[in-house]
Amino acid sequence: MDSVLHFAGNFWWLIFPLGGVIGGGVRAVAAANERRAERRLERYRIKQQAKVAMAEASGRGRVDEAVARREVTKVLQRHDGTDARWLDYELDVAKLLDFPLMTDMREPLTAEFHRARSRADLLRPASAEDLVGDRDAQLDYRDAVHDYVTAFDVAEAEAVRRRRSDFSVEAQERLERAQRLLRVASDGAATVDERRNAYSKAQRELDGLIVLPAVTRAGIERRIAGEIEA
Repeated sequence: MDSVLHFAGNFWWLIFPLGGVIGGGVRAVAAANERRAERRLERYRIKQQAKVAMAEASGRGRVDEAVARREVTKVLQRHDGTDARWLDYELDVAKLLDFPLMTDMREPLTAEFHRARSRADLLRPASAEDLVGDRDAQLDYRDAVHDYVTAFDVAEAEAVRRRRSDFSVEAQERLERAQRLLRVASDGAATVDERRNAYSKAQRELDGLIVLPAVTRAGIERRIAGEIEA
């Protein structure tokens, strides 16, 4: 104890520099601890941000898929709607003969409509799910259906405008006779022989004028009892 007091008495002046050194060391340790704490906090913040970003990306992916599915579904509905409009002509022979341009493949607008229909059918998916995730295929199909709808609108407008005006008076009379005969061929009240004869005569009237679509012919023939040879 005496030696400690003796040292303190003789070297009291060392207290100040030593105290500065010790205080600096304490502050350095505290600063280092603070930096480590900040680094841990920064790492935690980065991890949390990464998790949030991944969650957002996953959410966007689900949203993108839902949007794509809705878009393809709408295009499929447009496709079906235009098919239904064309089917009205195929199944209604009277309407078809009123607007014969709709089946006249010599007419450029009609030919373009049928080409566009074939392309849209070729690119049509079995379901909307088949195109989800394939943006190029979605755009190809969307554009094909747009071309199909547009081409049909143009061809139909022209067919309505011109009706039978492209045919001579004699040809128009033949079309009218064929129309009446085909009504008999589709009349369930007529006998089998009457329907068969009417259909045969109608085919002769239409020969060289227009060609009925296969679906139209099949529909008429189904309404006639028995099979009719082409």
